[in-house]
Amino acid sequence: MRILGIDPGIAIVGWGVVDFQNGKFRPVAYGAIRTEANTPTENRLLEVYEQLDTIIEKYKPDSFALEELFWNTNQKTGIIVAEARGVIILCAKRHGLEINEYTPLQIKQAVVGYGRAEKNQVISMVTMMLGLPKPPSPDDTADAIAVAICHAHSGSSRLREFYNKPTTMKGKIN
Repeated sequence: MRILGIDPGIAIVGWGVVDFQNGKFRPVAYGAIRTEANTPTENRLLEVYEQLDTIIEKYKPDSFALEELFWNTNQKTGIIVAEARGVIILCAKRHGLEINEYTPLQIKQAVVGYGRAEKNQVISMVTMMLGLPKPPSPDDTADAIAVAICHAHSGSSRLREFYNKPTTMKGKIN
């Protein structure tokens, strides 16, 4: 399964593509979409959409996962990041990808084994799990890879497959 993980933002959108097969991860590509701070928001959103569109076209993921929005105290920033997240979701849906969302707590739990792990612990585990020569940079990229890892662990669960399988009823219930 090829997974595209996204850490949404407006200044930096972290992304990571990993293959997960037989319980093993293989890094495919990763990086960050960057937009300039003094650019009008609508142009930044277009840039995020176009670059993500290119990434999806190039790597053709089977699955798409992103981190749920963490609301901070700056409402203006939160709204702009929410707009970027909307553009990211739209781009994924236009490519026919199912949207899978995970909280920071779920991501840290899946990658480190502890939901309150520090950022440097997540980066270290991502680097180790993928056998990378050095930690992904910027941190948003490592976070995006962590989202993909989280989805691989959650998405490959036999229990999840059971609950997501359509059911049919034979006969009537009176």
